Amino acid sequence: MTGAPLDWCPGIREACSHWRGAPMLQQNLEALEQTLDQNNDACIDCAKTMVEVVCRVIVESFHTPLTPLKPVHESPSLSDWLTAATRALKLGDIRDEKFKRLISSHHKLAGALNDLRNQAGPASHGKDPYLERLAVHHRRSAVLAADAIVVFLHKAYLDAQLDPISSREPYERFADNNALVDAHVGLAVETDEEGVASLRVLLPGGDFLALNIEVSRLLYLFDRTAYVEALNAASSASSQEMARTPDAL
Repeated sequence: MTGAPLDWCPGIREACSHWRGAPMLQQNLEALEQTLDQNNDACIDCAKTMVEVVCRVIVESFHTPLTPLKPVHESPSLSDWLTAATRALKLGDIRDEKFKRLISSHHKLAGALNDLRNQAGPASHGKDPYLERLAVHHRRSAVLAADAIVVFLHKAYLDAQLDPISSREPYERFADNNALVDAHVGLAVETDEEGVASLRVLLPGGDFLALNIEVSRLLYLFDRTAYVEALNAASSASSQEMARTPDAL
C-alpha cells in the first residue's frame, strides 16, 4: 500500500504480521489496504471486519469445551466478539477503575465504528445509490478507531498466558517455559526386547514420560537433512549386511 493511508493502521499491520498463518485475516488486510489506496468508503467495512476477525483469533486461542468463550448468538455482533475477547484475555479481572473505563471506551469506540459501518459502509448492506460518498476524515476516523482497538487487544494477547496444548503459536512464543523444561528435564533412548526404540523424557525426581515414536518419523518431522543423512547411513549399513550374508540355497 502506498501513500499517507499506510500510517492509519500500523497496529493492524503488526497484528496481521504476528498472525500471518491466519488466511482470512490476511485477506481482510489486503482488502483494507486496497480500499484505502482507492479512497473507497468500503475501507470502513474492512476496518470493522478487521476488529471482528482479530477478536475471533483471540477467542479461538482460549476457547475450550470446559471454558467456552465463543458468543452463543446465531449471528454475534461486533460487541459480542469484543466482549468475548476481553473475557478471554481476562481484562475484566483487573480491578483498577481507570483501566475498566479504558476497556469501556474501547467498547464504545467499537460501537461507534459498527454504527458508521452500518450507515455508510458500501460493502455491508445495499445503500441509496445516490448517497454522497464520505469525506476522507470519516474514512480516517474509522480506520484509526479499528487500529486502536486491534492494538489494545493484540498487546494484551502478547502478555497473556497461553495454553501450550491448544495454542497455535510457534514454539518460540513459549521461550520462558522452554528454558525451564530444558534446564530440568533430560532425554534418553530405551530399546525393548523386540528392538523397538522409544524416547524417555526424564522428569525431575526420577519419573519419566515414554514417547513411542519411530526414529524415522522423528527425524522426518524435525530435521529433514538429518533424515537424509540417517537414510544414507542406514542404506550403506544394509548393503554391507547383505554382502556379508551368504546367498540362500
